Amino acid sequence: MVGTVGPLALTDTFGFSCSAQVPCFNDCCRDLNQLLTPYDILRLKKRLALPSDLFLQRYTRTGIGPETGLPVVTLKAGPAPEKPCPFVSRQGCRVYEDRPSSCRMYPLARVVSRSRETGRIREAYLLLQEPHCLGFTRNRIVTVGQWLVEQEFAAYNQMNDLMMDIIGMKNARQPGPLDNDQQRVFRLALYDLDTFRNFLDQAADREKGGLEPDAARGGDDETELLRFGFQWVKRNLFP
Repeated sequence: MVGTVGPLALTDTFGFSCSAQVPCFNDCCRDLNQLLTPYDILRLKKRLALPSDLFLQRYTRTGIGPETGLPVVTLKAGPAPEKPCPFVSRQGCRVYEDRPSSCRMYPLARVVSRSRETGRIREAYLLLQEPHCLGFTRNRIVTVGQWLVEQEFAAYNQMNDLMMDIIGMKNARQPGPLDNDQQRVFRLALYDLDTFRNFLDQAADREKGGLEPDAARGGDDETELLRFGFQWVKRNLFP
């Protein structure tokens, strides 16, 4: 059973360390329901030098989130009984520098909300304590803030908060699942970036389609293209 400690502030401390010297190394990379955010997919497909459609086909499954009613993407696990992450090896994670948000954050979980009065993001952190994880037996003590810096989480939080905006807008304006056409638009703009770019490039009438010039949608910068995708989803699905 997973225990939680928190909420924790950035200055609060916890003891944790993971490396090949920990006896349970790699055990947490098995039998997971690993959710991928749009930014996770961007980083992973670039890491593997794959177009987004091929990455999605080869490594993921798509469903509908039971709480949000939005399309969600999860990693396709390996064969039973271990059901390993497709990127784990005996030496560790093969995509470590671009590992998904939830892997990067562990053993912390980030809880966020947006103030209705100010629009500002409020965040808190929980410490997830799983009995099988021996990383908690190590003697290294860090603050929450130090951990986030070490795991290079600023870019992930910034991009993942854009998804939180989409969820909030969708729940306020359209409770329940999206219809098939809306799901296609959502998947295209946020999960299948290369196909989305081709769609934008091939649009014969950009003004009619609500599209913008290359500079406004990030040019060749995929992170900026994803930012544009979030805005495009808002404009086309939740006007």
